[in-house]
Order: sequence, then C-alpha cells, then structure tokens
Amino acid sequence: MTSSIIRRLLESDEPSVRFKVLTQIKGRKPNSSEIRLAQEEIRESPRVRQLLSERQADGQIPCHPYSKWNGAHWVLATLADLGYPSGDESLIPLREQVYAWLLGEGHLKGIRTIAGRVRRCASQEGNALYALLMLGLANERTEELAWRLTQWQWPDGGWNCDKKPAATNSSFMESLLPLRALALHAQLTGNQRSREAAERAADVFLKRELFKRLHNGSVMHEDFITLHYPWYWHYDILFGLKVMAEAGWLEDERCRAALDVLETKRLTDGGFPAEKKYYQNNPNAKTGRSLVDWGGTSRTKMNEFVTVEVLAVLKAAKRNANKPV
Repeated sequence: MTSSIIRRLLESDEPSVRFKVLTQIKGRKPNSSEIRLAQEEIRESPRVRQLLSERQADGQIPCHPYSKWNGAHWVLATLADLGYPSGDESLIPLREQVYAWLLGEGHLKGIRTIAGRVRRCASQEGNALYALLMLGLANERTEELAWRLTQWQWPDGGWNCDKKPAATNSSFMESLLPLRALALHAQLTGNQRSREAAERAADVFLKRELFKRLHNGSVMHEDFITLHYPWYWHYDILFGLKVMAEAGWLEDERCRAALDVLETKRLTDGGFPAEKKYYQNNPNAKTGRSLVDWGGTSRTKMNEFVTVEVLAVLKAAKRNANKPV
C-alpha cells in the first residue's frame, strides 16, 4: 500500500476518514487515546452536526424513521459507519423511533409468509441491529431484532421481500446487511444462533463470488461492480468485501475475483473514485435526500470515503502492499 495516498487521507478535513485510516489500515487500538480523540472529532464534526440538525427538542427527527436518507434509521446507520463514539445517550430518542417502527404491531402485521418463506425487507432490521450494536445503544429489544432475522432466514441462507411465490433465491440487497449485523452480534455476544445464520448468509455471496450469476458466471448487475458511497441498502463488491472482512471470510478463495475487479478501479494518483451515488444533496429532493455531500462522483477523481474503504479491504486481504503511485 502506498504511503503517499495514506498521508493524503490522514490530512483529510473529514475526521471519519482519518479515523478509518488509523483503525482499519494503521491498526491503532480502539481504546487508545489517539482513537478516542479521533472519535470526539467525529462527534463534533460539521458533517455529523448536519446529519443531526433536524432533531427537535425531544431529540427525535420529525419524519418516518426510514425516510431516505434523513430519517432516524438512516442517521443512526450513517453515524455507526462514520465511527461515531459509542454510548451517546443523546441518540436514544432516535433509537426509540426505530424501535417504535420495527417492533410496532403495524409493522409485524405487514410481514407475510408465502410458499413457506417470510417475505421481508430484512435489510431494515439488519441495518438497525448493526447500528445499535456499533453505537452502544443495544438493549433487550435489540435482541429481538437479531432473533427475528434468524427466524426469517430463507433455505438458501439469505432474505428477500419478493412476494412472488415463485421467488426462491435470496436477494443480495436484502441479505448483506443482516449478514453484517448477525456476524457482529455473534462477535459481541457469542450467540451461536447468530453465528450460524451469518455463516449461511455468507454462502449466498461466496458461492457467486460476490457478483456472478450461478448458471453462467456473468456479472449479476453492473451496479454490483460500480463503486458507491454511502451504500445505504444497496450492494456493490466494495460493500460486500467490507462485510466479508468484518465477518472473517475475506480470505475465502471465492473473494478473489471481486478483489481483482476492485483493484482495477485504482486511479493514477493511487485513490479510488465514487462512480455512482444513491443520494441527492438537494433540500428539495422528495426522496434520497442527503443532508450532506459525500464527495460527489467522478470516474477520474478520488473520493476519500471510497478510497479509505477500498484500501482497508485490500489491507485486510493482504494485497496492494507495493503498488506504485
């Protein structure tokens, strides 16, 4: 891994980028004073302040928790991904909004079992479970989210909300976030049920080498090999590889092809681009409204958020150590 691109990222104005370099590339210990200071900078950063700017006096955001991308659900998930410090009780009102939605009676009534499979957008429970664990906001109700995910798992190991009776294959979009969350839940709690569910879910991706069709090996969808940030509930190989690294399956031989594709995205300056995006940094956007900009998109210019994620994955995969810039 080249030192020059790392130096550039360590000089970033965005503290979450510096935090990810230190923890995921430099290997600094999470409880070190350096990392605690970095997380406090994240807490006070303009980006985080803007993400939380729509909270009212009661600490809640006055829209549906799943409102894209400014609802409580997405704000918590984004904070967790940025490295926001754990245990901030001021975020509890946002947690309660998410609980009221996902654990509410109305939500449960909408979950249907068709042809022996629970048709559920499990990325929602998965994202919430992951965020609450990472932010130190988990409690007994969080355990309910983990339990439901294991109960809703399809025979092939993933999840899907497709209500067509003929649909029997899990969805990449609906399975990656539950996999991520259940793997973390197992790591933190030792829960064997969650571990086994995560292992089954990982196979959904690994047997397809993270982006290929089973029947002919072709690319499943062009967006799967296109780099984005943030991912929200969407899938691409960078997000897939990141989750494999977190969960402990990055060394699996079936990750090799996706890693090879990822390395082809390197720019001449050593960075990596955000090739597409799922957000609109527009206050008048009806959906997909982001309160902050994430560096935009370009096929030729480095995006700091994408670059630090790619370099962390390549570091974990023991690749890229001597690439010239």
